[in-house]
Amino acid sequence: MRRTDAIAVPVDSEAGRRPWLARRVLLGVTGGVAAYKSVQVARDLTLLGAEVDVVLSAAARRFVTPLSFEAVTGRRALTELFSAEGAARHLRLGSDADAVCVAPATADFLGRMAAGRADDLLTTSLLAVRAPILLFPAMNTLMLEHPRVATNLEKLRGTSGVEICGPGVGRLAAGEVEGAGRMLEPDEITALVGRALGSARLGALASRKVLVTAGPTREPVDTVRYLGNRSSGRMGYALAESAWLRGADVVLVTGPSELSVPDGIAVRRCETAREMRDRVVEIAPDRDLCIFAAAVADLRPRQTAERKLKRRDLPEEVFLELAPNPDVALAAVQAMGNEGFSVGFALESENMLENARAKLVGGRFDMVVANPAGDPDAGFGATTNRVTVLRPGREPEKLPLMEKTRVADAILDRIEPALERR
Repeated sequence: MRRTDAIAVPVDSEAGRRPWLARRVLLGVTGGVAAYKSVQVARDLTLLGAEVDVVLSAAARRFVTPLSFEAVTGRRALTELFSAEGAARHLRLGSDADAVCVAPATADFLGRMAAGRADDLLTTSLLAVRAPILLFPAMNTLMLEHPRVATNLEKLRGTSGVEICGPGVGRLAAGEVEGAGRMLEPDEITALVGRALGSARLGALASRKVLVTAGPTREPVDTVRYLGNRSSGRMGYALAESAWLRGADVVLVTGPSELSVPDGIAVRRCETAREMRDRVVEIAPDRDLCIFAAAVADLRPRQTAERKLKRRDLPEEVFLELAPNPDVALAAVQAMGNEGFSVGFALESENMLENARAKLVGGRFDMVVANPAGDPDAGFGATTNRVTVLRPGREPEKLPLMEKTRVADAILDRIEPALERR
């Protein structure tokens, strides 16, 4: 029977997102100055729909208070191994957890865990855990480089189910120089916990190799100007992140975009359609799944000026001779052969379903996702999208307007059964 430690503040699980939604995360906080970041981690995990059990060591309470965590999780933060609520609290905490995150993980904690100690609620609970355990070290560079700390880290890396995440390099505590030992940032920690939760479910995408294209291409007119489009890359980036959260090995081939993705996603950047074609043809043959969400320019200037064109040097009328760009998705599908599963996108201003169905019937793709151009709530630049999924032998499935992260989840939900059958 699952335990409930809920207090006054309710958590709206409908606002969450998989793989965090309705999953139990044990967040251990030990005594380092980076503990202040852990309040944000607890908040973010809760907003994503997770049930977060926070356990603070005695030293952690010198930096942050249980009340801070209770305020952002709506759940009682725990500190004591021995309690009138039951001597087996540590067993319930450990066995109920779908993932464990210890942030910060201090040198002292790492030594105690590596030795198998069980002298407080956190270390005792960890001995009952069978879920993934993510440790986020945080300490001064001198401590991190000490042979005993290095030995403990190496021992923990060799422990089944334990992952050492970071530390990063950057500014340390006040008065200290920059160096290795800085705990990863809350958004990085939250993403890595999500991947651990998603991977643990062992869905069809776990350990699969995935290629996603995203963003626009830019076709140079001269050294300054280019032909392009208004694509932000948001849909493709959301698909890459969603696949990564499900445990996939993801390569994102992207045109120019200001968006970021978790560090675990390999990013290959390019500018032009021909550059994107070359990247995907190289990567696609060993991919299990290829999703072509990039907005590739269909045309490019036949010639590119070697310098910036000056207005004073131009005639009254300027004619730009254009040439067709290669079909990036088609080149990649041909490189894949019949082995991988391919998903195309169709952004259309008219006859959307007819044009999307033509891509599907032509045998180029195993699935096509159609979305309207010019819709203010969908398409380029919007954070939401309204898509229709087309699959062979089925009626088109129109999905409601959703955030693009949720659209990405919905698309992958429809891809996974097809991958399982292959």
